[in-house]
Amino acid sequence: MNSDHNDRSDHGDRTPVYLAVYDALADWETGLAAAYLARAGYEIRTVGPTREPVVSVGGLRIQPDLALADVRPEDARLLILPGGDLWDTSDDLAPFARTARAFLDAGTPVAAICGATAGLAREGLLDDRDHTGAVSFYLAATGYGGGDRYVDADAVTDRGLITAGPTEPVAFAREILRLLGVYEGEVLDAWYRLFHDSDAEAYAVLAKAGVQ
Repeated sequence: MNSDHNDRSDHGDRTPVYLAVYDALADWETGLAAAYLARAGYEIRTVGPTREPVVSVGGLRIQPDLALADVRPEDARLLILPGGDLWDTSDDLAPFARTARAFLDAGTPVAAICGATAGLAREGLLDDRDHTGAVSFYLAATGYGGGDRYVDADAVTDRGLITAGPTEPVAFAREILRLLGVYEGEVLDAWYRLFHDSDAEAYAVLAKAGVQ
């Protein structure tokens, strides 16, 4: 697992985190990250293709706070892109990948999981960054040029971009919490052990640190 700490991380910075939402998004992939960012004081603002409601793969109806066209990198602390069927079945979500490029170019971090990693691969954003995804041949099928930068890990962070596969929502959240400086060191490790491994001993570490 690679990790870096973005220069803009700051415990006092509560600029909103943008969470992309679209039809058939994978509900389970971003829940922990969003919940613990919110508990840390970050405002989570949902961004849809438009302001029209979308429906997740689990049937949740979501009313976006913002339309993608109204999003600016300087207004956000992070852009989170969940997976979803549309990443692989159409070009409907390509605008989100282009927005991810604009965010990274502006120095605003992006976190992508599952199918969103394929979308970023098609956009060329994984060609020169260490990254991971569902499996190497899944990303190779996009025809991207970054196969030699693929890392077989639960989640990878490189130069402001977090990637993870669909079975690693806890590791995905861990990297987001690390990147934004929400938890660090033994507290972050305990948080991961509690939610990933059901390690009861980790709870005592979190309780001592005041983490709920």
